[in-house]
Amino acid sequence: MNLSGVRIVLVGTTHPGNIGATARAMANMGLGDLRLVEPRVFPSPEATARAAGADAVLENARVYKELHEAVADCTYVVGATARRRSIGWPLLEPQAAAAALFEMQAGGPVALVFGREASGLANQELDHCQAHVRIPVCADFSSLNLATAVAILVYELHKTARPEQALAPAADGNGAEEPPLATVAEIDRFMVHLGEVLEKTGFLGSARTRLLRKLRRLFTRTPLQQEEVNILRGILTSVEQYGAKRKGNFGE
Repeated sequence: MNLSGVRIVLVGTTHPGNIGATARAMANMGLGDLRLVEPRVFPSPEATARAAGADAVLENARVYKELHEAVADCTYVVGATARRRSIGWPLLEPQAAAAALFEMQAGGPVALVFGREASGLANQELDHCQAHVRIPVCADFSSLNLATAVAILVYELHKTARPEQALAPAADGNGAEEPPLATVAEIDRFMVHLGEVLEKTGFLGSARTRLLRKLRRLFTRTPLQQEEVNILRGILTSVEQYGAKRKGNFGE
């Protein structure tokens, strides 16, 4: 069993005990890469106590200021959410999310992201995810503890990762390796470039933020290859150059 390419990311965790319980669940299920985004308290004696011996996971945990920094090297990101969103992202059941993460780690690091205890992940944070996962719970009592949610999903990952399945580079039908996938950081840079060009052309209006979120959804519905992102950015550069030739001061 190999889950070394899977990162577990906790965003804005309020209670250090949940960090410790997450570390324990990760160690139980063979995961070791924990990333924390602006935890209220860490390190903490409470986190260590709740980890119940999973000290290595806590000691190796990395802390970041922003989610995009924590997943910048990842090629596929799934965000846990309990609410339906106005802009539709692929919504997976826990088992399907685990299968996707396990499969996609062959092409590069992947991440499973959890939000704040009280409010979950914000829309702009979920925009960094190619898919969302929701744990089906009883509608009469839908509040689920953060550490419990982590335990459920890492258990699904553990079930998916059969010991006899050795990770190998993804290949096409002819046995050739697939081109590398674009990372979140590369997608972020493309989206900034796209926004700049659309601003210059006048395409963006009053609904700028919502439109850019929809465009990000359009371009990340299927994981993009690095080569494809480079092609898209090349197109944007050609638009900028054409506009500069036609108008002298493109966008001004």
